[in-house]
Amino acid sequence: MSAGAVLIVLGAIIVLASKVPFLGNLPGDLRVQGKTSTLFFPIATCVLISIALTVLVNAGLWLFRRFFH
Repeated sequence: MSAGAVLIVLGAIIVLASKVPFLGNLPGDLRVQGKTSTLFFPIATCVLISIALTVLVNAGLWLFRRFFH
C-alpha cells in the first residue's frame, strides 16, 4: 500500500517538474548533441533537487521529533 503511494507521488513530481521552467536548463546541466543523437546530463538540477529534498526530510524529521518525542 505504501509503495503504491510512493509511486503515485513520484509520478506526480515527475509530471509537475516538467512545468518548472528552470529545471533542466541550469548552468551546470550538460547537453552533448551529435548528428543523430543528444545526451543530456542534468548535474546541476540533480544537485539542486538533492539539496531541496535533504532540507525537506530533515525539517520533517525535526518536526516529528519535536512533537512526538
